[in-house]
Amino acid sequence: MKAPKNRRVFVVGYGAATPLGNTFDKTWERAVDGQAGFRRLTRCHTDSRANVVGEIPDWDPTALDFIDRKEAYNWNADYVFLTMAVCKEALSNAGLEIDNETGPRTACLVGSALNGTDAFRIAMDRYVNQGPLKVSPYLLPNLCANLPSGKAGMLLGFTGPIFSPQGACASGNHAIGIGARMIRDGDCDFVLAGGVDTCLIPEIIQGFANMMATIRIGPNDRAYDDPTQASRPFSIDRKGIVLSEGAGVVVLAAEDRLSNYGLTPKAEVMGVGWTSDAFHFTVPNAETIVRAIRQAIDDAGIQPHDIHYVNAHGTSTPKGDATEVECLRTVFGDALENIPVSSNKSQIGHTLGASAAIEAALGIEAMQQGLILPTVNHIPDPELADVDVVPNQARKQQYEFFLSNAFGFGGTNCCIIFKGV
Repeated sequence: MKAPKNRRVFVVGYGAATPLGNTFDKTWERAVDGQAGFRRLTRCHTDSRANVVGEIPDWDPTALDFIDRKEAYNWNADYVFLTMAVCKEALSNAGLEIDNETGPRTACLVGSALNGTDAFRIAMDRYVNQGPLKVSPYLLPNLCANLPSGKAGMLLGFTGPIFSPQGACASGNHAIGIGARMIRDGDCDFVLAGGVDTCLIPEIIQGFANMMATIRIGPNDRAYDDPTQASRPFSIDRKGIVLSEGAGVVVLAAEDRLSNYGLTPKAEVMGVGWTSDAFHFTVPNAETIVRAIRQAIDDAGIQPHDIHYVNAHGTSTPKGDATEVECLRTVFGDALENIPVSSNKSQIGHTLGASAAIEAALGIEAMQQGLILPTVNHIPDPELADVDVVPNQARKQQYEFFLSNAFGFGGTNCCIIFKGV
């Protein structure tokens, strides 16, 4: 194999669709305003009390200019069209044109935790109620994890490597980390890296509720009359995640291609740390999370005191939030009191495989604008009193480096350091 080129890697654009908005700009506007995008489920019916979710507002695949009636019928896994739309937005945001030169040098890595489970549900319903011949011949492609990237390539014209990093809820960071290494080594010049999940179907909602992962809201809960308060990371009354649909994609570019194509860097990918827990399929392991954070800092060539903001995994579960804070205390010591730590999931919920990529985009945009996005819905927890969670409203602050954490079921951890430019 050829020696790596050791190129620096920059984020030059991004796209997103979240419970705050069906584009990145709409998401950003509401995020800065301190809003949360939760409501009672409308995508389907469930009798579960875990019925407050994050739905992408005004999301209608049939309204997309590249979808016709036949496409909409055959590709009935929503993550396919969502990926196509967000990749298109990300390239537009970056100002990168895909042509005969850039297309072969552009890869697309979009991870997902659940892939096309909605398409499988439709197929099973047709199989049971209408007969086996009513199962779509497109079922297998709808379930293939690489198909969203593949369909995006068919739409946009890139022909570099496509695959789906499967890191559960850390998939987005895995995509960014792998994509950055591919550019660094010279395998490609540009990467669309991110994650997507369209998880709001009854069985998935009920499954999360049965494993006690999602918040179940009764009449005495503060989110009963105001669903926007359902996700409350680091709060004393946090009770579980809010399950959300979404997608996020960042465009990575090699430093030596920026001026050639008139691209404006927004941040540099400085360090990547990744580990696995070998512990439990849902309970986090503090020891290996600490190692992932330290690996990222070491890979960036900096010291812990250089980190001035942490974009937390912050899912709003009692154990998960407490463990993450424990890990940050181990890495940063007493200095943690002066490092803001906020969770975007307080506003968009847990979008599973999409979460880390969405959070990277929001974190980079905030850093560019001299802001830190808040942890909304916050009521202090005395056991976490040493942590500045940027409660309830965005804060003006200039900083150079931030750490973005992502942890997933199965015990997979991926942490990334971004540097402002």
